[in-house]
Amino acid sequence: MWRDLFDRNPYGTNCWLLANDGSVEAVVVDPGFEPDLVRGMLDAAGKRPAAVLLTHAHLDHAAQAGAFAGDDVPVYVHEADAVAFHDPERWNPGFANPLADVKDLRTLTDGDTIELAGFDIEVQHMPGHTPGHCCFRTDAFVLSGDLVFAGSIGRSDFPNSSPADMQRSLRRFLELPDGSPVWPGHGPETTVGRERATNPFLRGFA
Repeated sequence: MWRDLFDRNPYGTNCWLLANDGSVEAVVVDPGFEPDLVRGMLDAAGKRPAAVLLTHAHLDHAAQAGAFAGDDVPVYVHEADAVAFHDPERWNPGFANPLADVKDLRTLTDGDTIELAGFDIEVQHMPGHTPGHCCFRTDAFVLSGDLVFAGSIGRSDFPNSSPADMQRSLRRFLELPDGSPVWPGHGPETTVGRERATNPFLRGFA
């Protein structure tokens, strides 16, 4: 598997660039910043973008998704966070959340499986941080977005957050196999088992 990471931005947001063995196509996860630089990373590796996946629609993950995607790359986001692109006041994050226009915005729901860049990617709707926050899972990794970080969890105190949903999502996260690598939306990678054993915010759920 080919993997690269762009995190040189003011929020330290992880933009993951992924392709399975033998695939020249890559899936780009959460390109919130510097679309030209991210494109350059793909070009240097001989990859072309097949799709953008958004774990959620906060600007640090999604602001430049439309600029990166341009006219020919689809952008996938859960239907509850797609609202942020066409009705940000109704989505109501509680802060300015400017998002570039997306030409081809496609919505996801829980349980969907999409085939991209040689991966079968399972969509797991994990709301709480935002209404449409998702984790993306394959046999090789879990992209946890802003649900779980190494040693921490995402916030659930924004106007459109839900602490109750967050708790349910954290419990669902802990149903994943301990050996699953977790690639979060910020900070270093971890595993489900490591977070189960050491994350102080998950002790009440383990």
